[in-house]
Amino acid sequence: MLIAFKLKLVLACAAGLAGPLAVAPLVSEMATHDAGGEPAMVEVVRGSFSYRDAGDFTRGGQQADAPLRTIRIDRPLHIMRNQVSSSDYQLCVKDGPCRALDRDVAIAPDRPAVQVSWHDAETYAGWLSRKTGRHYRLPSDEEWAFAAGSRFRDDGVPVDASDPSKRWISRYERESERGLTDTTAYPFGKFGPNEHGVEDLAGNVWEWTSSCFVRSRVDDAGSAGRPTVNCGVRITEGAHRAYVTDFIRDARAGGCAQGVPPANLGFRLVREETSWLVGVSQRLSKTWPARS
Repeated sequence: MLIAFKLKLVLACAAGLAGPLAVAPLVSEMATHDAGGEPAMVEVVRGSFSYRDAGDFTRGGQQADAPLRTIRIDRPLHIMRNQVSSSDYQLCVKDGPCRALDRDVAIAPDRPAVQVSWHDAETYAGWLSRKTGRHYRLPSDEEWAFAAGSRFRDDGVPVDASDPSKRWISRYERESERGLTDTTAYPFGKFGPNEHGVEDLAGNVWEWTSSCFVRSRVDDAGSAGRPTVNCGVRITEGAHRAYVTDFIRDARAGGCAQGVPPANLGFRLVREETSWLVGVSQRLSKTWPARS
């Protein structure tokens, strides 16, 4: 069943590979960086927030919303203030690891890199980590939602879960109201900062996360079945939550998203702090002492 599901998504999204792969003009300057030459970061202090798990959730065989639960982030989260810019991404292309952006993507220090796949984002994170000696990675969906704060859009449908027809109508109305999204890749700051100082969250650039698509099942008695995890499909977050096959660069060209597809696919990274990594290493050493 999982193979069939992934094959269905691959076939639906195949059109997303049709875009041109021409190399755009190279830009040597780095944008939105701090005094040390690394990407400007925002520290979101640790705390708790309400979160609804992403993916597909059924209760007693009927579609339902995943329950809201409280998530605790127990250490500060360091996340890029802006999305990765197209000029910064182009440096990775020039260096060799990254795949070139499509020719219609403007290369500029003040505009995000868009129409990039999950694999493109992962490759860039690895390149940046090697270049800087720091550990950069994609955020999980929970981390993205935490950093987004009031910009995070809960995708629950507030109707009686026992009436599938009302749920379907409510979801259809919500999707219809979204309409077609403006696809212009605007300069940074267009959608403003949130309460944490993170800019342009939930604008018209959907951002890749590291989280996989999950199907969760609960029976009538409330007992949870074994979830089905498909890491060939990743969660993207923007004006709404979407599920996109990992190799797709332009979700508008294929049936890759739930509901209205993302207008642009981009990303921003989180940075693991050395002090936290050292702490983890020390805790692991105490748990599993070295053999003499």
